[in-house]
Amino acid sequence: MRKKLFTLLLAVAGVMGAWAQMVPQLTNVMSRETSSLNGKWHYIVDVQEEGYYDYRMKPTRWGFFNNAKPQRPEDLIEYDFDAAPTMTIPGDWNTQDETLFFYEGTVWFKYSFPAQVPVEDFRTLLYFGAVNYDCRVWVNGKEAGHHVGGFTPFNFDITDLMRNGNNDIIVKVDNKRSASAVPTQIFDWWNYGGITRDVMLVRVAPTYIEDYSLQLAKAANGKKRILNFSLQLNRKEAGQEVTLSIPELRLKKKLMTDANGIANSQFSILNSQLELWSPENPKRYQVEIRLSGKSADGKTVSDFVADSIGFRTIETRGKQILLNGKPIFLKGICLHEEKPYGGGRATSSEDARTLLTWAKDLGCNFVRLAHYPHNEYMVREAERMGILVWNEIPCYWTIDWKNEGTYQNAQQQLTDMIRRDHNRANVIIWSIANETPHSAERDAFLGRLARYARSQDTTRLISMAMEVTGASNYVNRLQDNMHELVDVVSFNQYVGWYRDVNDAPKMQWEIPYEKPVIVSEFGGGAKYGLHGAKNQRWTEEFQENLYRENLAMLDKIDGLAGTTPWILKDFRSPRRVLTGIQNYYNMKGLVSDEGERKKAWYVLKKWYEGK
Repeated sequence: MRKKLFTLLLAVAGVMGAWAQMVPQLTNVMSRETSSLNGKWHYIVDVQEEGYYDYRMKPTRWGFFNNAKPQRPEDLIEYDFDAAPTMTIPGDWNTQDETLFFYEGTVWFKYSFPAQVPVEDFRTLLYFGAVNYDCRVWVNGKEAGHHVGGFTPFNFDITDLMRNGNNDIIVKVDNKRSASAVPTQIFDWWNYGGITRDVMLVRVAPTYIEDYSLQLAKAANGKKRILNFSLQLNRKEAGQEVTLSIPELRLKKKLMTDANGIANSQFSILNSQLELWSPENPKRYQVEIRLSGKSADGKTVSDFVADSIGFRTIETRGKQILLNGKPIFLKGICLHEEKPYGGGRATSSEDARTLLTWAKDLGCNFVRLAHYPHNEYMVREAERMGILVWNEIPCYWTIDWKNEGTYQNAQQQLTDMIRRDHNRANVIIWSIANETPHSAERDAFLGRLARYARSQDTTRLISMAMEVTGASNYVNRLQDNMHELVDVVSFNQYVGWYRDVNDAPKMQWEIPYEKPVIVSEFGGGAKYGLHGAKNQRWTEEFQENLYRENLAMLDKIDGLAGTTPWILKDFRSPRRVLTGIQNYYNMKGLVSDEGERKKAWYVLKKWYEGK
């Protein structure tokens, strides 16, 4: 029997009630008992959002808030999920349907799956790795929840929405840009719409381990090191027993939760026992966390999580970055979350492995994941391969600094990024912004974010990509009030691209802060296979010469602790329209969109070999 688009939504009885709730993000979902909902989802494009609003732009009953019956339900006959085409999820709609290449708006998705309920003593979470950008979810015609933000995970408890037999999920995805959003209306990457990361059902106990952290303290205590452990249950239940085990270290500790469902402890371990994680030796230990006890009604409380965790320290001393107490030069590259070949949002561990292998081949020990949190596969593959990571939220260019709602959005994205990745040893920098114009409002906004990030995690460095201001024609001076709140001073510069490459040897850099420096972007565009003189823009020789001149210039910067040139591979951008050259690609990659290495690749590789 054919079901029209909103048949399942007509049963919605108003705002979110007891059916479902958004619950805090589940740490380490990859360790849980999951059922994948990836695959072919039906989709319907809804340009005018008629499935959600009436002609006065008020939500109708088949939308989210209004209890009134639709006056003309027959108007919905144009919408039929079962007759609609399908799209692969996870994935962006721009590269799967040529009519949606530039589309920004609403697309509805539907997926059906069988289930047996109730399953006693278990809860079911519906988990999305990311949806871009504004997402509303219904399960069996009832609201599961609403999420805003295109690059971080979220999950709903849908236990009470599920039924025996066939179950239906409907997702409204809207990727329209907004002045109050994060990122805002203008940015230099493709606004890929859709359900862009994994979707899964996660089975958990009624009381479960919601979040945990296991970190190595920076300072050694004589011959011993300190491990700091914390755990948060999803419920405020005291007296539940938590057992932490690291079998390889022969460590096994028991502790109890307090009235808030929290357990905290410190453990000492001999220096000689502990092998530290580093790019040369990305050692990780199997960590097991077990929960056991009784609930207030006498039921057994039980949960188990396993993880592979590396231990390292990251800190600064003067103008040096210290990894495990020793200076390190960060040989990096910037990355966008695009597939290695042919464009489109990267979605898999294979995509991540290919891109990171290219970075390793280039000589990198570090990647800047620009300009938003990338897929969890990327972070975990980098950790496994021994690649350090800069993680960033999309406070990009001109954010609505005065809007409290915009700030809360940015802070939530920062929260979710930190929560997902805070046990990954390779993540060493939380970045709060990129190229933001100076103002008192901007300083207040980013200052709050910096202080908040530090309150959430004291084991990593805080940075942001700043802008430089010229004091004279050949002097670049970095002056930014945020220098007081960051651990590493980072900035972007494009000598040779937005000014003459012959200026590079004349350049002087004034950075009046006693902190390490990362040049977080530099570079220029070239079309792979286009050859000519070194002063002919868009040729590989032009980009090659630009890199030679820039690297010689950067070597003169006092306190230079790392670089992340822009960028590993060419990527799609609607701002880059030059016909015959760009064709909606930013061409500053060292690798083409088909994986072909440009001449500048080898210049950077040789420079890194000498670092």
